[in-house]
Amino acid sequence: MASAALTPASLRRALPFLLAALTLHLVLVQPNHPAAMTWGALAVFPLELPVILFGLVALRAGRPALVVRAVLVLALTAIAVLKAADFAMFTALGRGFNPVADLPLAEAGLRLLTGATGPLMAAAGVLGALAAVLAVAGLLWWATGLWAGLAPGRLPRRAAAVAATVAAGIAVAEIGQATGRWSLPVAPPGAAFTARVGLERVETARETFADLRLFRAAAAEDRHAGAEGLLDAVDRDVLVVFVESYGRASHDTPLYAATHRATLAAAEDRLGDLGLSMRSGYVAAPTRGGQSWLSHATFANGLWIADQTSYGAVLASGRETLYHIAARSGFRTAAVMPQITLDWPEADFMGFGTVLAAEDLGYEGLPFNWVTMPDQFTFAALDRLLRTDTGGRPLFAQVALGSSHAPWVPVPDLVDWESIGDGSVFDEMALSGDPPDVVWRDRDRVRDQYRLAVDYALRVVFDYAARHAENPPLMIVIGDHQAAGFVALDERPDVPVHVVGPAHLVERTRAWGWERGLHPSESGEVRPMDRLRDMILDTFSSVSPERIGS
Repeated sequence: MASAALTPASLRRALPFLLAALTLHLVLVQPNHPAAMTWGALAVFPLELPVILFGLVALRAGRPALVVRAVLVLALTAIAVLKAADFAMFTALGRGFNPVADLPLAEAGLRLLTGATGPLMAAAGVLGALAAVLAVAGLLWWATGLWAGLAPGRLPRRAAAVAATVAAGIAVAEIGQATGRWSLPVAPPGAAFTARVGLERVETARETFADLRLFRAAAAEDRHAGAEGLLDAVDRDVLVVFVESYGRASHDTPLYAATHRATLAAAEDRLGDLGLSMRSGYVAAPTRGGQSWLSHATFANGLWIADQTSYGAVLASGRETLYHIAARSGFRTAAVMPQITLDWPEADFMGFGTVLAAEDLGYEGLPFNWVTMPDQFTFAALDRLLRTDTGGRPLFAQVALGSSHAPWVPVPDLVDWESIGDGSVFDEMALSGDPPDVVWRDRDRVRDQYRLAVDYALRVVFDYAARHAENPPLMIVIGDHQAAGFVALDERPDVPVHVVGPAHLVERTRAWGWERGLHPSESGEVRPMDRLRDMILDTFSSVSPERIGS
């Protein structure tokens, strides 16, 4: 009996094994969603833990054992990274990480981080992340090596193998139940969460490749391809204006609606007095919290583009975008993209005859952190560069605004349009207020900055419309996506769309069932954004929808 009693020496011998098991436990219960970041997560029993521990004990020394350990450590480290990526994507975009489609986002994320925190802090963040991955891998290698080296006399190999098999069976059963593949009469005493995440990502990759094949086939089918008479009902410039991070929250969430609905009501009265017509509705965007280009591409192509794989596929598909069709219908086409600061090769496939990126717009003022220039300057540059010398051909342009993009610090204000000049008039505003690293410590302050930024963007858009009321363009004003869930306080993907312009054009959209004015009906149908391309082509073309493609 005395030999079986716990002694300080036996506790010292057991402590490294306990620490190694705890290391594995922490990696296995690592959450992949902000909602799971609770102390209760530490109390979850990971069913993979006994499988790993008993399996390691059952290994025999030698090269095979090293190979098994290396594969195990690599798999656990990879899944830990995937869970971290999941956490970041759920926080920023409201969805999980797709290992096939989302890898290209790393560069965009790094650019955003650099713009928000500076190159030194961004580099430190990247190096810190790499160091954390290496540290996790090193700790896992130490923990697995310790248990794999457990002396055979302390735990018989055969008993360990049987225990590992039983534990693996329970873990597999839990995975099957959690993924809906089969059900069990009794729930297993724990969760095989990490294994389930790994299995789900493998399944996601498989489904993405399958969807990609279907998408390429769908992209080749277009009833508007080669049709004549498209967009010939439009007798003026058309501006498709994407308002960054403008979502349904501006109309439904009390924190924002009080401000934004008042701004829209004032704009509606002013534009109506100037003789302009307006109709508004909601559409569902393919993304939330970011990735505006997916909404831009969904709108332009009339196909649901919710990830980078689909985005790349549609660019390579040869499908005509709304801008291709506008170009062959006699319009000059352009993209005004103040947030594009690097090469944008995708533009060659979008149908834009002219692309005005940040450096092309003539802004000499200070940037507003990651936002390159205020929206009012973007509109002034649009007029100066594209809407003065038309050459007899109307313009069909995409304008992607940026002032309501995170980090929403600082927020500019409207100035007299005639005083804009080279943009230096905004310099004092660009230096005002607390920097992002201060504001973003308080989520309430972040939300307030978001409220102000979107309100600024809306005031600029409709002030521009009023400024051109005597000879108005047809404006299609659309939110690109909702802000991240913790900011918008609304998890729906809905974004408002406003059609503003002369009555003879705006009233052609009455068949869409949208509300008059700038306030969409709360009970109206929410169509997916990919429907808009065909709705526009059918509505503003002399040829009837039934004859298109016949």
